[in-house]
Amino acid sequence: MVLTGFSAVVGQIVLMRELIVVFNGNEMSMGIMLATWLLWTTAGSALSSRMNFEAEHTRRAVAVLSCLLALSLPLSIWGLRASKSLFQAVPGELVGPVPMMLASLACLSLFCLASGALFVTAAQMCKLECSLPARSAASSAYVFEAIGSALGGIAASIVFLRFLEPFQIAAVVAVLNLSMASSLLLKPQRRQFVAIAVTASVSLVPLLMLVAPALERSAQAQLWRGFHLLASRDSIYGNLAATETGSLRSIYSNGLLLANVPDPSAAEEGVHYALLQNPAPRRALLIGGGIDGSIAEALKHPTVERIDYVELDPALIGFARQFIPAQMAALVTDRRVRIHYADGRSYLRATDDKFDAVILNLPAPQTAQLNRFYTVEFFRSARAHLAPGGLLALSLHSSEETISPDLAGFLRCIQHTLDEVYPYTVAIPGDTIHFFAAAEPNVLTDNPQTLIARLRARNLKTQSVREYFIPFRMMPDRMEQVREQLRPQPTTPVNRDFTPVAYYFNIVLWTTQFDTGWSRWFRAAAQVRFATLMAAALASLLLATVLLAFAPRRQSRAPVAAVSSVAATGFTLMALQIYLLLAFQSIYGYVYHQLAIFIGLGMAGIAAGSWLATRRTGANHRSTNRALASTQILLALASPALILAVSLLAKLSNTDSTWIAAQCVFPTLAALSGVLGGYQFPIAIAIYLDEDNNRRSLGVLYAVDLLGGCAGALLLSTYLIPVFGFWKTAWLCAAINLAPALLAFQASLVGNSSAD
Repeated sequence: MVLTGFSAVVGQIVLMRELIVVFNGNEMSMGIMLATWLLWTTAGSALSSRMNFEAEHTRRAVAVLSCLLALSLPLSIWGLRASKSLFQAVPGELVGPVPMMLASLACLSLFCLASGALFVTAAQMCKLECSLPARSAASSAYVFEAIGSALGGIAASIVFLRFLEPFQIAAVVAVLNLSMASSLLLKPQRRQFVAIAVTASVSLVPLLMLVAPALERSAQAQLWRGFHLLASRDSIYGNLAATETGSLRSIYSNGLLLANVPDPSAAEEGVHYALLQNPAPRRALLIGGGIDGSIAEALKHPTVERIDYVELDPALIGFARQFIPAQMAALVTDRRVRIHYADGRSYLRATDDKFDAVILNLPAPQTAQLNRFYTVEFFRSARAHLAPGGLLALSLHSSEETISPDLAGFLRCIQHTLDEVYPYTVAIPGDTIHFFAAAEPNVLTDNPQTLIARLRARNLKTQSVREYFIPFRMMPDRMEQVREQLRPQPTTPVNRDFTPVAYYFNIVLWTTQFDTGWSRWFRAAAQVRFATLMAAALASLLLATVLLAFAPRRQSRAPVAAVSSVAATGFTLMALQIYLLLAFQSIYGYVYHQLAIFIGLGMAGIAAGSWLATRRTGANHRSTNRALASTQILLALASPALILAVSLLAKLSNTDSTWIAAQCVFPTLAALSGVLGGYQFPIAIAIYLDEDNNRRSLGVLYAVDLLGGCAGALLLSTYLIPVFGFWKTAWLCAAINLAPALLAFQASLVGNSSAD
């Protein structure tokens, strides 16, 4: 059971990181992956619950499933990387939600089916070989599986992800499971067991040194089919890749394009319009995007004395210096450039410096990590660091001619968010729309002649930002048209850290590239008022409770309460996990290398809670149902409490306190989130697997738990959080847990005379 949990969590972490790279770091891909994972695991547990083996046959079934688990993880990794090219008509084309879902369903099926079936079958083996009652065996299996999951998360965080490639990690998992299968089939004595362990250790060496690297090269070739891949490597912040097409070299991070070089137009537009807005910029802050040559362009301005460049990942700078050295020369040789390896928002919290221009040179808010640079909170932080006459500059993809309604809604959201912080703004239209914001009057200009005069005075030699092109970009009718299109409407929302609505707009824009039906669905869903959604949820749950209260068989209340509680808990635990991951990413800007530790500590909390609950085995039915009701009420309060905690952590500005919060408080919250779920499941098992009813199976309850998590993964990451934000989603999660709590309380009132 320990190895089952260990293998499942390590596989989940590895495959989730693969999904982030294959599908461009999109949170929607994470939601689809989690939902698919839980769906297949549910199917495996449900299928295995229908099979009743004798003791010896159960042992063989566990051995076979262990072998299947061992072989399926490397196949899943390879299949995921190969799947992207199958759905791309041309190399580099974006992959839509339907291909993403199909790829996840196909590639995760074997591993997740084996994992779900292995848990239930191993629990049956525990029951038969140890002569335990059904609910005792199920509770013990859950505890040990949770312990293994915690060990897997911690091992992945501390060792695997830092020192091994994905196929090497898969090799370790495979050898462990094949060794376990051999032990189950051979029933070895101590000496034979030592021989199996030695054989496994020796066989691991060629797997790690020869087989895994060969598979890695083959899978990378599939992932980047159509490109000449120069190199790919993992850092603690993500996967980096460099490709070459003719004379063009491209750098990617987690599948997102960071820079094409040479691309003088992008490098010039990234900084020149911003610096031309200031009559004599001396000091500039560049957040991201410095590897495309934009720093060298900024240094052409004769008044510039210093450029502070903030880059989160040190490995990216070394990677770029290796493959695009010409664009990186200014970073290395010019003394006016200071590189800060930090998150852009964390850097602003830690520094007291003031800047004439804060230039945001990052992609659009396609992910929660990027969205945090387009919120009210970031704009306020940037304003606090503007020198007198300073300005904030950012740019987004737009349209040279007609701006679609979806794109206009997104751009209006950004404009409205800027207006919340800055009283003065200017936007320059084009394929790339440039936003400028200032806290003081007479800083910004929308007069092209002013910019041209400064361009001439500074003797700037440029190819794209030229005297003949600036007047075209800033023609009066175009400027007036874009002002009209960006003017916020009464329904235009404001983008905030914990209400990341700009991320929703980007989901809509992303889906319009594939099928307008998807974007129509998202738009229609976003029109639903939260009060309506909450009322509908409460009404349906209340109706179910009333109907059950008048059910003819009162003894059915307790198992129904147990099943509904487990489903709500699966949804809530997934919500808590997503809250932590997205909140951490919103506050600190990175979550890639925290995935493993959060998942591991969450499972450690589940293990601790499960162990505590198994000590209640002697409690009577009434007491057990009351414990279930109490736990469900605490789970209802958990979501709002967690959001309150992370909201307070987001307000920390001291560097030491921020480090403590990131490295200690957040992991502790992950562990505490798991305790309640872990405590509830054995109690639900004790109610559902009553000794008086041998027709019920652990597999059904486990499947219901996973289905609740599946619904949570899809709804929260793709709809509820982007549209309604963290707080409203937390209250909805609270409402979902109240009906099962009421059912359990009703069951405790009925009691059981034979047990009491």
